[in-house]
Parts: sequence; C-alpha cells; structure tokens
Amino acid sequence: MRSNAVPMLALAMVAGLAVTAGPAAAQSWPSRSITLIVPFAAGGGTDAFARPLAQQLDGQLGHRVLVENRAGAGGTAGAAAAAKAEPDGYTFFVGATHHAIAPAMYPRLSYDIEKDFIPIGMISRPPHVVVVNPQKVTAKTLPELIALAKANPDKMTYGHAGLGTTHHLAGELFKLLTGTSIRHVPYRGAGPAMTDLVAGQIDMAFDGLGSSASQIGGGTIKALAVAAPKRVTAFPDLPTAAEQGLQGYDVATWYALWAPKGTPPAIVERMTKELKTALATETIRVAWEKNGSDVPDVTGAAFGTFVSSEVKRWGKVVGDAGVKLE
Repeated sequence: MRSNAVPMLALAMVAGLAVTAGPAAAQSWPSRSITLIVPFAAGGGTDAFARPLAQQLDGQLGHRVLVENRAGAGGTAGAAAAAKAEPDGYTFFVGATHHAIAPAMYPRLSYDIEKDFIPIGMISRPPHVVVVNPQKVTAKTLPELIALAKANPDKMTYGHAGLGTTHHLAGELFKLLTGTSIRHVPYRGAGPAMTDLVAGQIDMAFDGLGSSASQIGGGTIKALAVAAPKRVTAFPDLPTAAEQGLQGYDVATWYALWAPKGTPPAIVERMTKELKTALATETIRVAWEKNGSDVPDVTGAAFGTFVSSEVKRWGKVVGDAGVKLE
C-alpha cells in the first residue's frame, strides 16, 4: 500500500495542476503581441473589418494586435498558414464566407475549416452590391446593366477577389439568374480588384459593401443594386436587386474569427469574451454601419454550426453553377 502512495499523490498533483492551468493561462494571456492572419491583400473587405477590430482589441488586451495579410489561392493560402500556426493563443485567423466555399472548389486543401480551427465568432455580415465603373458602363440601373450585358455577350468583364470567393460566385449567380455572359477576372483579393475597377481596367464587380462603401461614397464607382432583402442604412437610396425585378439575388459575405486547433480552451473562452465586448462598443457599431454591416452575435458552438451549414449551402451552389477552377 505504502509503495503506491507516492505515485498516487503525484498523479493527484498533476491532475490538480491540469485543473488550474487553464484559468492561469487565461489570466496571464496575453503577455505579448497577437497576430491576426488575414488571407487576402490589404485594402479588401476583410481588412475593412479586421483592422478596426484589431485596434479595438489592442485597447482591451493591453498588447498590440497586428494584422498580417497573406493573400493567394482565393484565401486558402493564408488559411493553410493559420492552420499550421503554433496554437499558443498568439495567432488567430480572420476568414470569411470564402472559406465555407473553398471545400467545394479545392478538393485537395491542406486544411479543414471545420476540423483544423476552433470557431470564435462572426465579426460582420455586409451584403454584396453590384458596382460599375461609371466612365466605362453607361447603365444607371440594374435593368439597364442586364440589357447592356445581353447586347454585348462576353465583352464585359467583372473582377473578383479570387477563384471560389463569394465575389466570384456572386458574379456567376448573377449570370445564371439574368441569362448573361460576362467574363470574370480573378485577383488576389478584393483590394486589387477594386483598384482596377476604379482605374477602368474592368467594367464591374459584385463586391461586398465592406470594400466598396468608401468608393461608392466618393463617387469613383457607381452602385446599381444591393443584394439583400432590404436596403442598407449606409445607402438608403440604393435599391435592392429584388426592387428592380431580379428575384433571388441575395448574397452577403460574412467575416469571422477562428483559433488554430489546439489553442488552450481558457484562451479561446477569453478571446470569445473580448470579441463580444469589442463588437458591443459604439466605435465598432458606427464603423460597421458605415460599411453596410450589422453587428452579429454568433459565437462559439453556434458559429461552428453555422459554418457547417454554409459549407453545405455553397457546395450546392458550386455544383449547380458548374463552377470549376481554371
């Protein structure tokens, strides 16, 4: 009996340490800067929400929260890097709807968005808009744009954030619903696509309000319709697609925060609380409204369930549209 006493005591001590390690880790975290990996080029829709959020978390956590842009492969390159990051609570991933689409577009992904990440929560959910370069496209309304595209099959172009992104599928869905043929031009993120749209290198885009709002407000591009059930507060005079006769064109890009698999549960819980606190601030509410987004309240397991439903939904859209990598 006595010979087993020391090992049993040691096991009890280890168990006790395991119980207290989680809360202790959360209390001492963070002790240095945190990196948010954004898998698209700077200046896009993801940046429009990731950077204000990082600044808000800066103040809450007392340590720098840095945004690192890792563009490429429709957002999957940055996601792969985030999945392989050390799960120590100092690297998080800011992904989007695109990452629920990717499994249907990229059959050999080196990561699994449902298995290799821990869902923290949704950050924002701005609807898409149909935008054109007013110097190149004479259409002033959505019906006029559709008529113009039908009269010029394969001559007009739309840019998007990369193959398999929401911006890409929003364009393909538009073509399916309107019976038009418009050539798509892929970019390494919404930022570069917007730059070329403003410069007149492409005719139009089916973009998220997060990356289009400032350009619409500045008059460098013209918005013809919002792909949402109702008009948005930021642009109350912009009609919906349905109001102009195009039914079923409802597309939004949601953005969200994940932690690499293996991140300590106590740190995940702490970051989830910090995210909820940040999203409840007036600063974030005003910034989100300016970019045409509401402030969602979908975190933890509920967000994980939502992601799974989106993987299924977009997988069906990809199949129905016959979209393939080129």
